[in-house]
Amino acid sequence: MDKRENLALQVTKEIVVKFVETGRISPGNFSEHFGPIYEEVLRVLRRGEAAAGEAAGKDGRDDG
Repeated sequence: MDKRENLALQVTKEIVVKFVETGRISPGNFSEHFGPIYEEVLRVLRRGEAAAGEAAGKDGRDDG
């Protein structure tokens, strides 16, 4: 598991825990929600990395 996937897993766990605490997700439907939330978090992370890479390429610097 790479760094991005590990971060996505941690973020997804926090999101799902909050949804369980507020009653929006129950233990009975946890599996229905965890996968799609994880995929969305991972997609956003990838999109953010791509945008950061494009921005770094425009001025020739990589501040990361």
